[in-house]
Amino acid sequence: MTTKQIDYCIELSRTLNFSRAAEKMFVSQPTLTYQIKLLEDEVGFAIFERSGKGAALTPAGTQFVSFLTGMREDLKRAVEQGQNYSARYRDSISISLMVRQAVYFLPEAMRLFAEAYPEVQIVPRFRYENGMDAFLKNETDILFALKEETRQLPGVRVHELFQSHIYLITQRTDPLAQKNLIREEDLYGRTLMVGGGSPPALRAVQHRLIATGRIDYFNSADHDTTLTNVAAGRGVCLAPGFLNDHSGQFAWVPFDCGEHFSCVLCTHKEDDRPSLKAFLDVLKELYRDAVAFPL
Repeated sequence: MTTKQIDYCIELSRTLNFSRAAEKMFVSQPTLTYQIKLLEDEVGFAIFERSGKGAALTPAGTQFVSFLTGMREDLKRAVEQGQNYSARYRDSISISLMVRQAVYFLPEAMRLFAEAYPEVQIVPRFRYENGMDAFLKNETDILFALKEETRQLPGVRVHELFQSHIYLITQRTDPLAQKNLIREEDLYGRTLMVGGGSPPALRAVQHRLIATGRIDYFNSADHDTTLTNVAAGRGVCLAPGFLNDHSGQFAWVPFDCGEHFSCVLCTHKEDDRPSLKAFLDVLKELYRDAVAFPL
C-alpha cells in the first residue's frame, strides 16, 4: 500500500466518480482505476462498488476509508514535525499530560528554556488516557502524574512539582461563587457532579459528602462533560486545582478539606541529558516562585 494509493482511495471516496477523482489527483482515469484495483487486491476486499453512475463505498470500504483518513492525517503531522525538527533542532524532549492546563506554566517554561537551549525542541503530547502506558513504553520523556500513581513504577525518577488542592466549580452567577471558602454545609440541598475518572482523594471527598444524605449527586462521564453540566445549571462539582484553565468561565472556590494532590513529573532513570535536567529545573523554579498562585 503506497501513500499515492491511499490518497487516490480517499479522494475517490469523496467524489464517488473515477473521472473527477483522477482529475483532482492530476492523473489519468486508467491510472487511478488501476491503483484502486491494486489496493483492493492487496487488502483482500472490495472498497468500492462500480456502476455506470460511478462508484459507491462498500460497508467494509466505508470503515476502511475512515481508518485511512485518520492514518493519512497522522502521517501528514509526522512529516511536518519531522521537517520542523530537522530544520531547527538537534534534540527533543516530549512531555505527556492529560490536558493542557495540568502544567499551567509549561508555555512559560518552554519560552525560558528556548533561550538557553534553542537547539532542543519541547514537544507537549496530550493524552487524556493511556499517558502512563506511553511513558512506560518510552514514547515520551516526561510524564505529568499524581505521586500516588508512581509508587510502583520501575526505572523511573519522580520529581516533585506542586501541591494541588480541591476546589468547587460553579457558574459565576451562583451564590456560592461569592464565598472565599466552601464548607460541607454550603452544599446541602445542591446537586454534586461525581465520577468522570476522579482520582482517589477526590472520590473520598465526594463519597463523604454524599454519605451525609443531604446532597444530591449526578454521575458524569468525564471532566469536560461535568463542566458542560455545570454550565447548563445541572449542578456543581469538585475538582483538582490543576484542571483550572483560568479562563474565567467558571468560579473556582477553595473547598475546606484536608485532601490534596501531589503533582509530580516522571522521567526515565537512564535519561541523564543535561537539557532534560535544565528543563525540569525551569519548571520547578516557576512553581516555587508562584507561591500565591491558586493550584
